[in-house]
Amino acid sequence: MNLLKNIKTTAINVLQNEADALINLIPYIGEDFEACVRDIFQHSGRVVVTGIGKSAIISNKIVATLNSTGTPSLFMHAADAIHGDLGMIKKEDFVICISKSGNTPEIKVLVPLVKQLGNKLIALVGNESSYLARQADYVLYAGVKEEACPNKLAPTSSTTAQMAMGDALAVCLLTARGFTAESFARFHPGGALGKKLYLKVGDVMDDSLLPVITVNANLKDVIVEISSKRLGATAVVGPDKQLLGIITDGDLRRMLQRDPDLTRIKAVEIMTSHPKTIDAGEYAVKALGLMRDFNITQLVVMEGNSVVGFIHIHDLMKEGIV
Repeated sequence: MNLLKNIKTTAINVLQNEADALINLIPYIGEDFEACVRDIFQHSGRVVVTGIGKSAIISNKIVATLNSTGTPSLFMHAADAIHGDLGMIKKEDFVICISKSGNTPEIKVLVPLVKQLGNKLIALVGNESSYLARQADYVLYAGVKEEACPNKLAPTSSTTAQMAMGDALAVCLLTARGFTAESFARFHPGGALGKKLYLKVGDVMDDSLLPVITVNANLKDVIVEISSKRLGATAVVGPDKQLLGIITDGDLRRMLQRDPDLTRIKAVEIMTSHPKTIDAGEYAVKALGLMRDFNITQLVVMEGNSVVGFIHIHDLMKEGIV
Protein backbone atom coordinates (compact mmCIF):
# COMPACT_ATOMS: atom_id res chain seq x y z
CA MET A 1 0.00 0.00 0.00
CA ASN A 2 2.94 2.37 0.59
CA LEU A 3 3.49 2.42 -3.16
CA LEU A 4 0.16 4.24 -3.56
CA LYS A 5 1.15 7.19 -1.36
CA ASN A 6 2.95 9.09 -4.08
CA ILE A 7 0.36 8.88 -6.86
CA LYS A 8 0.06 12.65 -7.28
CA THR A 9 3.81 13.18 -7.26
CA THR A 10 4.35 10.39 -9.79
CA ALA A 11 1.72 11.78 -12.15
CA ILE A 12 3.18 15.28 -11.95
CA ASN A 13 6.66 13.94 -12.63
CA VAL A 14 5.42 12.10 -15.73
CA LEU A 15 3.76 15.22 -17.11
CA GLN A 16 6.81 17.35 -16.34
CA ASN A 17 9.12 14.82 -17.99
CA GLU A 18 7.01 14.69 -21.14
CA ALA A 19 6.57 18.47 -21.26
CA ASP A 20 10.36 18.92 -20.99
CA ALA A 21 10.86 16.35 -23.76
CA LEU A 22 8.69 18.39 -26.11
CA ILE A 23 10.37 21.69 -25.25
CA ASN A 24 13.74 20.09 -25.95
CA LEU A 25 12.65 19.27 -29.51
CA ILE A 26 12.22 22.92 -30.49
CA PRO A 27 15.89 23.49 -31.46
CA TYR A 28 15.66 20.51 -33.85
CA ILE A 29 13.01 22.13 -36.03
CA GLY A 30 15.49 23.14 -38.70
CA GLU A 31 16.26 23.01 -42.39
CA ASP A 32 15.46 19.30 -42.78
CA PHE A 33 12.02 19.80 -41.29
CA GLU A 34 11.29 22.79 -43.53
CA ALA A 35 12.55 21.00 -46.64
CA CYS A 36 10.47 17.95 -45.80
CA VAL A 37 7.27 20.02 -45.48
CA ARG A 38 7.96 21.83 -48.77
CA ASP A 39 8.66 18.58 -50.61
CA ILE A 40 5.45 16.90 -49.44
CA PHE A 41 3.42 20.04 -50.17
CA GLN A 42 4.79 20.45 -53.68
CA HIS A 43 4.11 16.87 -54.77
CA SER A 44 0.85 15.00 -55.27
CA GLY A 45 1.93 11.79 -53.56
CA ARG A 46 0.42 10.43 -50.39
CA VAL A 47 2.21 10.01 -47.08
CA VAL A 48 2.72 6.38 -46.03
CA VAL A 49 3.56 6.11 -42.33
CA THR A 50 5.14 2.96 -40.95
CA GLY A 51 6.53 1.63 -37.70
CA ILE A 52 6.48 -1.33 -35.36
CA GLY A 53 5.38 -1.80 -31.76
CA LYS A 54 4.41 1.45 -30.03
CA SER A 55 5.70 3.38 -33.03
CA ALA A 56 3.08 1.62 -35.16
CA ILE A 57 0.36 2.91 -32.85
CA ILE A 58 1.75 6.44 -33.13
CA SER A 59 1.89 5.95 -36.92
CA ASN A 60 -1.83 5.28 -36.99
CA LYS A 61 -2.52 8.47 -35.05
CA ILE A 62 -0.36 10.57 -37.35
CA VAL A 63 -2.10 9.06 -40.39
CA ALA A 64 -5.47 10.02 -38.92
CA THR A 65 -4.31 13.59 -38.28
CA LEU A 66 -2.83 13.99 -41.75
CA ASN A 67 -5.95 12.66 -43.45
CA SER A 68 -8.25 14.89 -41.42
CA THR A 69 -6.24 18.00 -42.28
CA GLY A 70 -5.97 17.58 -46.03
CA THR A 71 -2.87 15.43 -46.55
CA PRO A 72 -3.82 11.99 -47.96
CA SER A 73 -2.09 9.36 -45.87
CA LEU A 74 -2.16 5.66 -45.00
CA PHE A 75 -0.61 3.30 -42.48
CA MET A 76 1.69 0.42 -43.33
CA HIS A 77 2.88 -1.88 -40.56
CA ALA A 78 6.64 -2.36 -40.84
CA ALA A 79 6.41 -6.12 -40.28
CA ASP A 80 3.62 -6.58 -42.84
CA ALA A 81 5.38 -4.43 -45.40
CA ILE A 82 7.85 -7.19 -46.28
CA HIS A 83 4.99 -9.68 -46.65
CA GLY A 84 3.08 -7.88 -49.39
CA ASP A 85 2.01 -4.51 -48.01
CA LEU A 86 4.76 -2.72 -49.92
CA GLY A 87 2.35 -2.95 -52.82
CA MET A 88 0.34 -0.07 -51.36
CA ILE A 89 3.17 2.38 -52.03
CA LYS A 90 2.82 4.39 -55.25
CA LYS A 91 5.60 6.11 -57.18
CA GLU A 92 5.00 9.64 -55.84
CA ASP A 93 4.38 8.62 -52.22
CA PHE A 94 6.53 9.68 -49.29
CA VAL A 95 7.34 7.11 -46.61
CA ILE A 96 7.69 8.18 -42.99
CA CYS A 97 9.39 5.53 -40.91
CA ILE A 98 8.98 5.96 -37.13
CA SER A 99 11.46 4.34 -34.77
CA LYS A 100 12.95 5.34 -31.45
CA SER A 101 16.26 3.55 -32.00
CA GLY A 102 16.28 3.51 -35.79
CA ASN A 103 18.09 0.17 -35.65
CA THR A 104 15.41 -2.49 -35.19
CA PRO A 105 15.65 -5.59 -37.42
CA GLU A 106 12.35 -4.88 -39.17
CA ILE A 107 13.48 -1.35 -40.03
CA LYS A 108 16.80 -2.59 -41.39
CA VAL A 109 14.93 -4.96 -43.70
CA LEU A 110 12.32 -2.39 -44.77
CA VAL A 111 14.51 0.64 -45.48
CA PRO A 112 16.47 -0.80 -48.44
CA LEU A 113 13.24 -1.96 -50.03
CA VAL A 114 11.72 1.53 -49.80
CA LYS A 115 14.92 3.03 -51.22
CA GLN A 116 14.83 0.49 -54.04
CA LEU A 117 11.33 1.63 -54.95
CA GLY A 118 12.66 5.16 -55.32
CA ASN A 119 10.36 6.82 -52.78
CA LYS A 120 11.49 9.66 -50.53
CA LEU A 121 12.19 8.30 -47.04
CA ILE A 122 11.53 10.41 -43.95
CA ALA A 123 12.95 9.21 -40.64
CA LEU A 124 11.02 10.22 -37.53
CA VAL A 125 13.64 8.91 -35.19
CA GLY A 126 15.13 9.27 -31.72
CA ASN A 127 18.71 8.50 -32.76
CA GLU A 128 20.32 10.77 -35.36
CA SER A 129 23.24 8.41 -35.94
CA SER A 130 21.05 5.32 -36.44
CA TYR A 131 20.82 3.21 -39.57
CA LEU A 132 17.40 4.68 -40.36
CA ALA A 133 18.58 8.27 -39.98
CA ARG A 134 21.63 7.70 -42.19
CA GLN A 135 19.51 6.23 -44.99
CA ALA A 136 16.72 8.81 -44.90
CA ASP A 137 16.24 11.75 -47.23
CA TYR A 138 14.90 13.81 -44.33
CA VAL A 139 15.38 13.35 -40.58
CA LEU A 140 12.73 14.56 -38.12
CA TYR A 141 14.41 14.20 -34.74
CA ALA A 142 12.21 13.06 -31.85
CA GLY A 143 14.80 12.01 -29.29
CA VAL A 144 14.30 12.21 -25.53
CA LYS A 145 16.77 12.15 -22.64
CA GLU A 146 14.80 9.49 -20.78
CA GLU A 147 11.42 7.84 -20.57
CA ALA A 148 8.93 9.04 -17.98
CA CYS A 149 8.45 5.64 -16.35
CA PRO A 150 10.53 5.04 -13.18
CA ASN A 151 12.46 2.22 -14.85
CA LYS A 152 13.20 4.45 -17.87
CA LEU A 153 12.04 1.64 -20.14
CA ALA A 154 8.35 1.90 -21.09
CA PRO A 155 7.80 4.11 -24.15
CA THR A 156 6.25 7.25 -22.67
CA SER A 157 8.14 10.47 -23.37
CA SER A 158 9.48 9.01 -26.61
CA THR A 159 6.03 8.21 -28.01
CA THR A 160 4.78 11.64 -26.89
CA ALA A 161 7.67 13.22 -28.80
CA GLN A 162 6.90 11.17 -31.91
CA MET A 163 3.25 12.15 -31.80
CA ALA A 164 4.02 15.83 -31.27
CA MET A 165 6.46 15.87 -34.18
CA GLY A 166 3.78 14.28 -36.35
CA ASP A 167 1.34 16.97 -35.25
CA ALA A 168 3.88 19.67 -36.13
CA LEU A 169 4.29 18.19 -39.60
CA ALA A 170 0.53 17.92 -40.15
CA VAL A 171 -0.18 21.47 -38.99
CA CYS A 172 2.58 22.92 -41.17
CA LEU A 173 1.07 21.15 -44.18
CA LEU A 174 -2.41 22.27 -43.14
CA THR A 175 -1.22 25.88 -42.99
CA ALA A 176 0.56 25.63 -46.34
CA ARG A 177 -2.62 24.34 -47.98
CA GLY A 178 -4.74 27.16 -46.57
CA PHE A 179 -6.91 24.56 -44.85
CA THR A 180 -9.92 26.37 -43.33
CA ALA A 181 -12.61 25.48 -40.80
CA GLU A 182 -14.92 24.79 -43.75
CA SER A 183 -12.30 22.41 -45.21
CA PHE A 184 -12.10 20.66 -41.86
CA ALA A 185 -15.88 20.29 -41.78
CA ARG A 186 -15.87 18.39 -45.07
CA PHE A 187 -13.74 15.68 -43.46
CA HIS A 188 -15.60 15.71 -40.11
CA PRO A 189 -19.32 15.62 -40.94
CA GLY A 190 -20.23 13.42 -37.98
CA GLY A 191 -20.65 14.30 -34.34
CA ALA A 192 -21.01 17.64 -32.59
CA LEU A 193 -17.76 19.00 -34.02
CA GLY A 194 -18.81 18.44 -37.60
CA LYS A 195 -22.27 19.84 -36.99
CA LYS A 196 -20.82 23.03 -35.58
CA LEU A 197 -18.78 23.48 -38.71
CA TYR A 198 -21.30 22.67 -41.42
CA LEU A 199 -24.91 22.80 -40.13
CA LYS A 200 -26.73 25.94 -41.24
CA VAL A 201 -29.63 27.61 -39.46
CA GLY A 202 -31.93 26.60 -42.29
CA ASP A 203 -30.95 22.95 -41.75
CA VAL A 204 -31.84 23.06 -38.06
CA MET A 205 -35.03 25.13 -37.84
CA ASP A 206 -38.45 23.52 -38.25
CA ASP A 207 -39.98 25.57 -41.05
CA SER A 208 -43.35 23.87 -40.52
CA LEU A 209 -43.66 25.94 -37.35
CA LEU A 210 -43.83 29.60 -38.38
CA PRO A 211 -45.73 31.69 -35.83
CA VAL A 212 -46.65 35.03 -37.41
CA ILE A 213 -49.32 37.67 -36.77
CA THR A 214 -50.09 41.13 -38.07
CA VAL A 215 -49.74 44.36 -36.10
CA ASN A 216 -53.51 44.62 -35.63
CA ALA A 217 -54.00 41.10 -34.25
CA ASN A 218 -55.88 41.08 -30.95
CA LEU A 219 -54.65 39.50 -27.74
CA LYS A 220 -56.53 36.26 -28.29
CA ASP A 221 -54.92 35.79 -31.72
CA VAL A 222 -51.50 36.44 -30.24
CA ILE A 223 -51.98 33.87 -27.48
CA VAL A 224 -53.38 31.24 -29.85
CA GLU A 225 -50.49 31.69 -32.31
CA ILE A 226 -47.80 31.41 -29.62
CA SER A 227 -49.54 28.45 -27.97
CA SER A 228 -50.25 26.50 -31.16
CA LYS A 229 -46.73 26.80 -32.57
CA ARG A 230 -45.10 25.97 -29.18
CA LEU A 231 -42.02 28.14 -29.73
CA GLY A 232 -42.69 30.63 -26.96
CA ALA A 233 -42.88 33.56 -29.38
CA THR A 234 -44.44 34.89 -32.56
CA ALA A 235 -43.15 37.28 -35.19
CA VAL A 236 -45.16 40.38 -36.01
CA VAL A 237 -45.08 40.90 -39.78
CA GLY A 238 -46.21 43.26 -42.48
CA PRO A 239 -46.65 42.67 -46.22
CA ASP A 240 -44.52 39.86 -47.69
CA LYS A 241 -43.72 38.71 -44.15
CA GLN A 242 -41.54 41.74 -43.52
CA LEU A 243 -40.42 41.63 -39.88
CA LEU A 244 -41.83 44.40 -37.69
CA GLY A 245 -41.32 42.91 -34.24
CA ILE A 246 -41.60 39.93 -31.92
CA ILE A 247 -43.87 38.97 -29.03
CA THR A 248 -42.68 36.38 -26.54
CA ASP A 249 -44.57 34.65 -23.77
CA GLY A 250 -42.60 36.86 -21.39
CA ASP A 251 -44.02 39.94 -23.11
CA LEU A 252 -47.51 38.52 -22.55
CA ARG A 253 -46.91 37.95 -18.83
CA ARG A 254 -45.58 41.47 -18.33
CA MET A 255 -48.53 42.97 -20.23
CA LEU A 256 -51.05 41.03 -18.15
CA GLN A 257 -49.49 42.37 -14.95
CA ARG A 258 -49.74 46.04 -15.97
CA ASP A 259 -52.91 46.31 -18.12
CA PRO A 260 -56.27 45.13 -16.75
CA ASP A 261 -58.23 45.97 -19.93
CA LEU A 262 -57.37 43.08 -22.23
CA THR A 263 -60.09 43.64 -24.80
CA ARG A 264 -58.42 46.56 -26.55
CA ILE A 265 -54.84 45.21 -26.69
CA LYS A 266 -53.28 44.89 -30.18
CA ALA A 267 -50.08 43.14 -31.18
CA VAL A 268 -48.36 46.42 -32.04
CA GLU A 269 -48.70 47.54 -28.39
CA ILE A 270 -46.98 44.46 -26.99
CA MET A 271 -44.30 43.71 -29.56
CA THR A 272 -40.62 44.40 -29.24
CA SER A 273 -39.30 46.17 -32.31
CA HIS A 274 -35.96 45.24 -33.89
CA PRO A 275 -35.73 41.68 -32.48
CA LYS A 276 -32.57 39.62 -32.80
CA THR A 277 -32.46 37.82 -36.14
CA ILE A 278 -30.22 35.49 -38.09
CA ASP A 279 -30.05 34.59 -41.75
CA ALA A 280 -31.08 31.06 -42.75
CA GLY A 281 -27.73 30.62 -44.49
CA GLU A 282 -25.64 31.30 -41.37
CA TYR A 283 -24.01 28.49 -39.42
CA ALA A 284 -26.12 27.14 -36.58
CA VAL A 285 -23.24 27.61 -34.15
CA LYS A 286 -23.46 31.38 -34.79
CA ALA A 287 -27.10 31.24 -33.68
CA LEU A 288 -25.95 29.63 -30.45
CA GLY A 289 -23.42 32.41 -29.93
CA LEU A 290 -26.08 35.10 -30.39
CA MET A 291 -28.44 33.39 -27.97
CA ARG A 292 -25.69 33.24 -25.35
CA ASP A 293 -24.58 36.82 -25.94
CA PHE A 294 -28.09 38.23 -25.53
CA ASN A 295 -29.39 35.66 -23.01
CA ILE A 296 -32.32 34.64 -25.22
CA THR A 297 -33.73 31.28 -26.28
CA GLN A 298 -34.84 31.89 -29.86
CA LEU A 299 -34.02 33.94 -32.95
CA VAL A 300 -36.16 34.98 -35.88
CA VAL A 301 -34.80 33.41 -39.07
CA MET A 302 -34.71 35.59 -42.16
CA GLU A 303 -34.23 35.22 -45.90
CA GLY A 304 -33.62 38.71 -47.15
CA ASN A 305 -36.34 40.89 -45.61
CA SER A 306 -38.81 38.05 -45.06
CA VAL A 307 -39.40 35.94 -41.95
CA VAL A 308 -39.02 32.23 -42.76
CA GLY A 309 -38.94 30.65 -39.31
CA PHE A 310 -37.57 30.55 -35.79
CA ILE A 311 -34.57 28.75 -34.39
CA HIS A 312 -34.85 27.75 -30.74
CA ILE A 313 -32.19 26.69 -28.28
CA HIS A 314 -33.92 23.30 -28.15
CA ASP A 315 -33.27 22.83 -31.89
CA LEU A 316 -29.55 23.26 -31.24
CA MET A 317 -29.68 20.92 -28.24
CA LYS A 318 -31.32 18.19 -30.32
CA GLU A 319 -28.50 18.43 -32.85
CA GLY A 320 -25.84 18.20 -30.12
CA ILE A 321 -24.46 21.66 -30.89
CA VAL A 322 -25.06 22.90 -27.35
